[in-house]
Amino acid sequence: MPDMLPDHRDASSGQAAVSRNPATGEVFAHYPYDDAAAIERRLAAAQTGYRAWRETPVAQRAAVLARLAGILERDVEALAALITAEMGKTLAEARAEVRKCANTARWFSEHGPALIADEPAPVEGEDVYVAYLPIGTVLGIMPWNFPLWQAIRAAVPITLGGNGFLLKHAPNVMGSAYALEAAWLQAGAPAGVFGVVNVDNDPVEAIIGDPRIAAVTLTGSPRAGSAVAALAGRALKKSVLELGGSDPFVVLADADIERAVAAALGGRFGNCGQVCLAAKRFILEQPIAGDFTRRFVDAARNLVAGDPTDPATTIGPIAREDLRETLDQQVQKAIAQGARVLLGGHRRQGPGWFYEPTILADLGPGNTAFDEEMFGPVAAIIVASDAEHALTLANATEYGLSSNLWTRDIDGAKRLARRIEAGGVFINGFTASDPRTPVGGVKRSGYGRELSHFGIREFVNAQVVWTRKG
Repeated sequence: MPDMLPDHRDASSGQAAVSRNPATGEVFAHYPYDDAAAIERRLAAAQTGYRAWRETPVAQRAAVLARLAGILERDVEALAALITAEMGKTLAEARAEVRKCANTARWFSEHGPALIADEPAPVEGEDVYVAYLPIGTVLGIMPWNFPLWQAIRAAVPITLGGNGFLLKHAPNVMGSAYALEAAWLQAGAPAGVFGVVNVDNDPVEAIIGDPRIAAVTLTGSPRAGSAVAALAGRALKKSVLELGGSDPFVVLADADIERAVAAALGGRFGNCGQVCLAAKRFILEQPIAGDFTRRFVDAARNLVAGDPTDPATTIGPIAREDLRETLDQQVQKAIAQGARVLLGGHRRQGPGWFYEPTILADLGPGNTAFDEEMFGPVAAIIVASDAEHALTLANATEYGLSSNLWTRDIDGAKRLARRIEAGGVFINGFTASDPRTPVGGVKRSGYGRELSHFGIREFVNAQVVWTRKG
């Protein structure tokens, strides 16, 4: 994942976050940064909102989330258009993102209360239970690649637990941030329960240290995560981090190649490759490496880049010009280190920040395309001599977010899965996130979990209530 705390000021914006259309490069919105007085108002509102919200019965909190789901479903077209304008994904992908947000809000509204209900503890002869209680307002530092989903994924379980959520969003998607704030208010949440603070880097340290902030959650790069974790630790506040990934997509010799290629195409080039939980290193067992690679290159060659509002477009632009430049530097470095270009390898000429769908081969550990996260439409092909070698290559990374494993031997795959150093293993399927299952990583991909009962209990006080008998 790229750095999530960029400075987005430019000569035309002054002290403001800027939204540019990635398909054209044109500025279409400025959002003035909050000054000290505005930040104070935001923190005060968050504290007031939290105090009211924590006393709200969980059934009423769940009802707010149910109404939030309905608002997102009702406004899917307007919200999708905003997402596409701000960060460039196709309208089809943007609609899917909004609907996923609605489904998650609805799932937690229906099933979340049971996940934080008082839980009896089996202490013989005593009356003991654990109560899951709110801890305060959580600062959420969120990225631009899924402008609604990343915030919803964090905020829905956090607020259902009785906490507040203060969103510091990426500067290029502030329209989406304010749209979410408006939706939460319209759903009936007290003002400040879901709030937005629009700041650049400098005020973040003070906000984390403010006593009205109880904890921090961040989705971003290891560099940003390390900085935020240090600030939270200094203030003795909990943090949850979902950081970068260089997910292995392992295809063994007995795999269904047609299905694997279809999943690989969507997994690598969906959202223009700008996904943390996405296949990036394609590790192929030698007997099928040639067949898979040919099919994969042919499929990628047929992707249609262009205006993301055009239904014929299947891959949009990179979200920002600086991100495209960083990606191109990585690609050119990988080529200089010996990678062979099978497809693409260059920025597309013309308006907008498009990058050619790119597939690189003849590489392994020590090559930039293997060692670093490539946050864009770039796939790395690596050939393994056998399954054991594939496992070694899969784990030869500082990251550990997710992974894919393709084989017809399901029992063998489950045994291999236990040896893969990642927060998730998807056997014969597309990497996905679902409110019923946790999301998170190991190693430099972060710590803590979002979604499911793991996520909703990350930011609560597991309070033991023990009544002695007799």
